[in-house]
Amino acid sequence: MTLYLSAFLDYLNFEKGLSANTLAAYRRDLEKFFHYLDEREVGNKPDELEKQHIMDYMSLQLDNGLNHATAARFLSALKTYYKFLSLEGLARKNPTVDLETPKIKRRLPHVLTIEEVDLLLSQPQVTRALGMRDRAMLELMYGTGVRVSELLALQIEDLNALAGFLRCMGKGRKERIIPVNQTSIDWTQRYLAQARNHLVRNHLERTLFVNAHGRPLSRQGFFKILAAYAEQAGIKKEVTPHTMRHSFATHLLENGADLRAVQEMLGHADISTTQIYTHLTKSRLREVFQRYHPRA
Repeated sequence: MTLYLSAFLDYLNFEKGLSANTLAAYRRDLEKFFHYLDEREVGNKPDELEKQHIMDYMSLQLDNGLNHATAARFLSALKTYYKFLSLEGLARKNPTVDLETPKIKRRLPHVLTIEEVDLLLSQPQVTRALGMRDRAMLELMYGTGVRVSELLALQIEDLNALAGFLRCMGKGRKERIIPVNQTSIDWTQRYLAQARNHLVRNHLERTLFVNAHGRPLSRQGFFKILAAYAEQAGIKKEVTPHTMRHSFATHLLENGADLRAVQEMLGHADISTTQIYTHLTKSRLREVFQRYHPRA
């Protein structure tokens, strides 16, 4: 089973354009499963895997506390793996056919209030180069709803300040164009004019946001920066890059934005993913009603 894993991941990378994070997760999921099969001396050929082996493994993992989202991802990885094997003529049967994906209970994401966003964005010390960078990053993330991976991959030329648009590469290497508000543009231009040159050592570096050493900022680095500012602002909620993205979408919908337009800006392939935000706005309306209506 493991013989074809590298070829499969290359296929996902070059043919399907999946992100490095997704590829790493698929590798972990499948290697863990293959190790389980080895321990039970299940044959190493694709046609020797039976549906019951998969069901037994899933049951064991769920009994051990595996959440349904991770179980669904594993099953997606295995199904895609067998589609690849069939395509390449490496498997004559597909034991994943008719296997149901565990139902995932969607949790409503944490969302900041507009006041909390304002408080968070005011935390960086913009008299320092890193503080100016942080203010520009936070403004651009909240102002466009981009994913953290998209934000950190931005190149200088991806921002068209004159036209008011941002170009970013999303999941599956799909390019999308997002409108940018003037405040985000202003802070990003101030960072470019006043701070970035103090951080960059290699002037051939085109990544928009760099770390203190002038190299592209890492996801871990951004998470730490955001968490530190949230704590500094006294925000008690968990604040992650996804919180900023969720807040962007929720605030748009609360102010009357069209669901399809929000879907386009977020880069969601399926509008059902975007519809979770309508539940958030309905929950907020219910809270307002309960608090202020005299008969509630």
